[in-house]
Amino acid sequence: MVAAEESRGVSRPVDLDEAVGLLTGARQVVLLAHVNPDADALGSALALGLALHRRGAQVQVSFGAPEQPAESLRALDVAGLVVPHHRVAHVPELLVVLDTGSVDRLGPLADRAETAGTTLVIDHHVSNSGFGTHYYVDPRAEATAVMVLHLLDAMGASVDLPTARCLYAGLVTDTRNFRAASPDTHAMAARLLVAGVDAEAVTRPLLDTHPFSWLSMLSVVLGTARLEVGEARGLGLVHARIGREHVSCGRQEEIESVIDVLRTTAEAEVAVVLKQVGEHRWTASMRSKGRLDVAAAASALGGGGHRVASGFTLEGEAPDILDRVRHALADAPLLG
Repeated sequence: MVAAEESRGVSRPVDLDEAVGLLTGARQVVLLAHVNPDADALGSALALGLALHRRGAQVQVSFGAPEQPAESLRALDVAGLVVPHHRVAHVPELLVVLDTGSVDRLGPLADRAETAGTTLVIDHHVSNSGFGTHYYVDPRAEATAVMVLHLLDAMGASVDLPTARCLYAGLVTDTRNFRAASPDTHAMAARLLVAGVDAEAVTRPLLDTHPFSWLSMLSVVLGTARLEVGEARGLGLVHARIGREHVSCGRQEEIESVIDVLRTTAEAEVAVVLKQVGEHRWTASMRSKGRLDVAAAASALGGGGHRVASGFTLEGEAPDILDRVRHALADAPLLG
């Protein structure tokens, strides 16, 4: 059993073996992804949750918002481990937070990091400075799914087809369809394919499928796009806005896919999409082509993420937020 409640306010790093000890010693585990979980966050939580469930632990997988996973991710939950956030245990024995750079990214479930007996953070975001009682963070990993596969191997857990599909979904999305994957991660993908993953069947709903209504939404949003070649330290910035009417009506997959269209702009090193989630509340996705550290810019704005893919949330008017983005990018370090 996991040790009794740790001293609050103290968070310490753990290595692979210590993380495995925490996971295998728990009888009741809640695994949380960040709000609006992507394939890496939810796939990692489900893959690890399946292994713990098979060991006999009582397992819940959840996230603070929305009420259900994105439609393209629902088939990954073969064991019915996902529960709505209002059903998550209030005082879990072990809380495992995956792919989440800061506690506020848990939304309404952020308090579980305080009420849990033990909280283990598993993440690959460079901006994660560690929270909870224990953290296992590796910014060198291209995806949290990479770290979870190492954990499963160290636990002696089977990587069968349902588990492999969860991990492959995380790998394919966080490596931009393996364009940013190392040789080791390509080898991991090959292993998952050998386990039976149908790459086309997993990838198509995640990256290549949208309803017809997405085209009209995209045309409106791209009409707001502006190119500023002198910004982002002279490397170029392109940005666009998604209004509240599209954010509230569109599927998460469609909203999040806009940044991938915008980032194709040849004249811009950095792409930014502002998404209106409240009357004066905006979330933002930031992407770099590898020459500018957008994680540093996002951190300066209260967010975080990877050096080439980050985000933040701010209150205010869009033009003022864009001014803050310009200043943050002007101070962001160049990448070697």
